[in-house]
Amino acid sequence: MQNELISILIPFKNTKTYLVECLDSIINQSYQHWELLIVDDHSIDNSYDIVLAYTEKDKRIKLFRNHGNGIIAALQLAFSKSSGDYITRMDSDDIMHTEKLQLMIADLKTHGKKHIALGLVKYFSANGIGDGYAKYESWLNNLTSQGNNYSEIYKECVIPSPCWMLHRDDFLTCEAFTPNRYPEDYDLTFRCYKNNIKCIPSQTILHYWRDYSTRASRTDEHYAENHFLELKVDYFLALNYDKSRPLTIWGAGQKGKKVARLLKQKKISFIWICDNPKKIGKHIYDEFLYNFEHLQKLNKPQSIVSVANAASQEDIKTYFKSQHMSPMIDYFFFC
Repeated sequence: MQNELISILIPFKNTKTYLVECLDSIINQSYQHWELLIVDDHSIDNSYDIVLAYTEKDKRIKLFRNHGNGIIAALQLAFSKSSGDYITRMDSDDIMHTEKLQLMIADLKTHGKKHIALGLVKYFSANGIGDGYAKYESWLNNLTSQGNNYSEIYKECVIPSPCWMLHRDDFLTCEAFTPNRYPEDYDLTFRCYKNNIKCIPSQTILHYWRDYSTRASRTDEHYAENHFLELKVDYFLALNYDKSRPLTIWGAGQKGKKVARLLKQKKISFIWICDNPKKIGKHIYDEFLYNFEHLQKLNKPQSIVSVANAASQEDIKTYFKSQHMSPMIDYFFFC
């Protein structure tokens, strides 16, 4: 198995503080037949020099400068320079478990093509992890441990950007990093879902995900929530929407309103329902808001649920169950 080449793709920008730990964790992998294609996205610190010193010691590390701008352009360049049979991505501020590559390629060899290897993730931070990240980690790892990641794909990105591996052929089938659309990790996840790439369950923490105030997912405008909703609506309409069935939006908060605007822009008809007595019976964007029980009057409706409150979500799930409705067929949680 050690003869199979793994291509590791890394974009980096101003991560001098963390690069040494990241690169050392790759060099110390139990699986040693890899190449690292690492692209500097216009750093203004000495990150480039740090990586350059590593290339002089290890010829498997290949350093490039981004011809364009941003993470997608950097990943496109990295992939164009790769030659491995297996493709994985890494973030320059994170750390790999020493068995990460070994376990992932073993999973792919066992299950074959049309599968994606995953691992559990662990957030860490010098200042401690906030409740939101802790909940996301727990939610994501629960999905990964069962391999049913796609079952909640419209909530948030269900495949962590730096903790997956695909056979090169499957990566190409999913269009690699060709689409110039952010957030690129979520878009790739939807393309894996679209192409029926099955998730391999994992019970092992393989990736240590660093959080800090200036990381790209916190500061880059491309990762703002409004982009997520546009992505979700587009893929829902392409992959799960049944035009023969009435479509409802459940919830009239900020996200529900955004989904409604997006559907109206695309001239998609919908019925708006909620369980907020202050909004029931009123109009928003010229759409009447019905009580959620109006669902029972519709013929086999599909519902986009935009209610974020966890307790309310459980109540909504219970209601759908009482109506013999199934997730990812009859209803879809968008938050």
